[in-house]
Order: sequence, then C-alpha cells, then structure tokens
Amino acid sequence: MSKRTGLSAIACLVLLMGQPAAGQAAAPQGSAIDAALAAPNRTAANVARDKSRNPKETLSFFGVEPGGTIVELWPGGGWYTEVLAPYLASAGALYVIPPAGRYDERIRAKLAADAVYGKVQVATFTAGQPTSIPAGSADVVLTFRNVHSWLDGDEPIADQVFAEAFRMLKPGGTLGVVEHRLPEGAADERQKTSGYVKVSTVRRLAEAAGFRFAGSSEINANPKDTADHPEGVWTLPPSLRLGDKDREKYLAIGESDRMTLKFIKPRS
Repeated sequence: MSKRTGLSAIACLVLLMGQPAAGQAAAPQGSAIDAALAAPNRTAANVARDKSRNPKETLSFFGVEPGGTIVELWPGGGWYTEVLAPYLASAGALYVIPPAGRYDERIRAKLAADAVYGKVQVATFTAGQPTSIPAGSADVVLTFRNVHSWLDGDEPIADQVFAEAFRMLKPGGTLGVVEHRLPEGAADERQKTSGYVKVSTVRRLAEAAGFRFAGSSEINANPKDTADHPEGVWTLPPSLRLGDKDREKYLAIGESDRMTLKFIKPRS
C-alpha cells in the first residue's frame, strides 16, 4: 500500500467513525440543545431535575431536531416546554396541547410571560374532535408522563389521543412516549389509580392507532422504584404526597422508573 493510499484509508475511517451507526437516532445538534438547556427562561427548580429527566438524551432518542415541527401533548407545568421553545425558536415550530382547565390556563400564562415562547402555538383538545393542528404536519409528537391520565375517569380518552397523534404526524414521523412504568405482573386496575402504566398497554394503544413500535430506551429507568407506594407515583419526588412521613426514604428512591418508547407512523 502506498503512503497516499494509506492516508486516504485512514481519513475515510475517521469520517466513518464520526457517523452514527445504522438505526441509531441522530443526537440533537449539540450547541443548540446545550444552549436550550442553559436558556434563562428555565426555572432553577426545573434545571435541578435534569439529572432525573435526562432531556438531552431523551430528545436525542426521539430524534428531535431544531428545525423540526414538534407537538407536545399535555404539558402540565411546561417542564419540557421550557427546553423545546428555545431549542426550536430559530428554525423549528412548537405546538402544545395542554389539558383543559387549570393546566391550560397555567401553560398559557407561562407562554405569555417570556418572549422565548413567542412562536409557540397552543392547540385545544376536545373529546371527539381533531385539534387545529393540520394532518400530516408534525415531525415528532411527544408526551411525558401523561398516559395514566388518559386511562383515568369514566370516559378514558387514550384511544382518541393516540389516534390524534397519528393524524398529526407526517408519514415516517415519530411518537415519543415517556411514562411511569408498572410491572407487567401487576393488576391492570392499578393503571387507573397509581399513575403507573404497563409497557404492554402503551404499545397496545399506539399500535391500535396505526403506529409501528420502533424501540425503547432505559434512559429514564430507576431500578430503585418498586411502583407500589401508598399514594402511587405521587408518593415519590417531586410530589412527595406523604409530606414528612418517610420523606428521606422516598427522596432516596428518587423520581419514578419510567419507560421511554418510540413509535413510527408508517410511510404506507
């Protein structure tokens, strides 16, 4: 092998090593996501939870890019909205669909309080009706710790929400779900009261809506969480519903064990 050929081969190898492996999600653009995580609109309390919620790794797994059109379903307190808004501000688009009532009021007040949210669009969810977000317009639909709420109540809406996510996505688009994880051997009824949901239930709902399961990650796993607490998932931080009772015990466990699942809307 000539010296020139050897150098060329080495150069090619270096380039290949810099490329993501086949099937591996592309990471959010480094400087953009780091800047979003450090943006001044983020509250100190939310920043402190980065180590439990792993936003950079989670958004990377879901393939969220700064130029994409992203829909966030049910941003209760706007934890991820604080990250997504500055991340998408320059080239992307962010829609949020908050729950009705006080959460809707809270997220609208949050968006009105800082110019970084100036491009964020709010859509309303009404049972039995599609949202105002155009069909086939979103690159990624995200939801964080909400599926249990859609299974609750006398008229659960989980089937409709997953169908709406499917409608909004472009063919080939991604649905990303993070949810408190209930062991598969637990009673199904606990999914309506504990805040925890089985992976099999989320997969069933998504696949019934037309999605194809594309993979899972243990980014947000917590093996210390047994998912059998007196006040369900709200026993753990940040809620700590028991107050001072066994507080140190639950702080030591930390936030819940969570599934991180990715689904794809088929292209045909």
